[in-house]
Amino acid sequence: MTPLDFWTTCSANNIVLDKPQVDTLERYHDELIYWNAKVNMISRRDEQNIWERHILHSLCILKYVQIRPKARVLDVGTGGGLPGIPIKVARPDVKMLLTDSIRKKASMAQMFAQHTGLKDFKAMPVRVEDLAQDPHYIGSFDVVVSRAVAKTAMLLQWIRPLLKPNAVCAFLKGGDLNEEIAEARTLMPDVQIQVIDIDMFGMPSFLEDQKKVVVCRFK
Repeated sequence: MTPLDFWTTCSANNIVLDKPQVDTLERYHDELIYWNAKVNMISRRDEQNIWERHILHSLCILKYVQIRPKARVLDVGTGGGLPGIPIKVARPDVKMLLTDSIRKKASMAQMFAQHTGLKDFKAMPVRVEDLAQDPHYIGSFDVVVSRAVAKTAMLLQWIRPLLKPNAVCAFLKGGDLNEEIAEARTLMPDVQIQVIDIDMFGMPSFLEDQKKVVVCRFK
């Protein structure tokens, strides 16, 4: 996938980007490849598929979840900045905090953000369970996102203290989630959980690979 292919696919799925935003994502794409050889953030086999499997996949959240203007967003277990950096580029109005328990990865995400000129952005080397004990962050976030980090019930338990009232969570996952979601609904009966198959026009591979967004709201 070329940057133009990526831009066209985004437009076809109502993910609106201008050329400077695509240019910023291309810079991020290139840096992710360069630094992945030094700090393993994505599979080496995936380096030729970063546009579709990582950047576009991250932006799928914007197709299925409405994020209010100037929302405060938390990305849990960001790795090399996914899904947080693509979302922040597409939605520069939001305030984004990326967290990862591995210091090197959090440092890389912060560097990527600096190089792309993102404002209202911070990356922290911290476990989200510990962040949830910090009074500065309790009850602070409108949106929480993550990508293949942990089971849904565990994620919800970790982040619950961090959420504002009426917050929404969007977790990118794949495969058969029936058992995982049933467990989450049993352990967290006060959470409304919706599993959405990612169906992106022009990208049938998301359906073929059983990619999903798990959207959660506390009742």
